[in-house]
Amino acid sequence: MIFKRGDGVDPGERALWGDLMSLGLTFPLCIALGFFLGRWIGGWFGHAAWGQWVGLTWGIVAAFWELYKVNGRMARRDAEELNRLKGRPEEGKDPDGRG
Repeated sequence: MIFKRGDGVDPGERALWGDLMSLGLTFPLCIALGFFLGRWIGGWFGHAAWGQWVGLTWGIVAAFWELYKVNGRMARRDAEELNRLKGRPEEGKDPDGRG
C-alpha cells in the first residue's frame, strides 16, 4: 500500500501511484495553459480566437502525449511484475541475476 512504511514497501507501487496522480494534474494544466497561452499569443497577432483554438489543440495533444508515456511505463512495470511472478528472468538480464 502507498502509506505503509518499512522494508516491505515496494517503491514501484509508489511510483505507480505517483504516475496516476500526476495525470489528474497534467490533463487540466496542459489544456488550460494551452488555451490561455494560445489566446495571449494570438492576441499579439490580432487573432486571439485563432490562438485559443491552436493553444487548446496543443494542450490536448500534450496531455494525451503524457498519458501515452505513463501508459508505457505502467505496461513495462506490469510486464516485469508478471515475469517476476512467473519466475522468468527479465529481458536483457542473466538468468542468474548477475547482469
